[in-house]
Amino acid sequence: QVQLVESGGGLVQPGGSLRLSCAASRTIFNIYLMGWFRQAPGKQRELVASITSDGGTNYAGSVKGRFTISKDNAKNTVYLQMSSLKPEDTAVYYCNADDLDYTYWGQGTQVTVSS
Repeated sequence: QVQLVESGGGLVQPGGSLRLSCAASRTIFNIYLMGWFRQAPGKQRELVASITSDGGTNYAGSVKGRFTISKDNAKNTVYLQMSSLKPEDTAVYYCNADDLDYTYWGQGTQVTVSS
């Protein structure tokens, strides 16, 4: 089992940047897939970015070129660097871990992009 705790959300102006962190309660180097999802009010939860155990990455088309997912296995932490933020990026961002047997979720962190 693994607990995930997100941090780094907040209010930012359009065009600004934020870095989200997801701290895991155990080692992550062998977790099959870790990712960031987001859910805006009235919308379904959607994949933002994911990273495999060997470092392969995948991005939603709406964030490609603006967001970067990375992980630090030594710190058991996954990051989401968000740049050139837009109002439509406003959502609760959730960290996700998939070890093929189970899927784990964090509690979420709010990101609001507004002037």
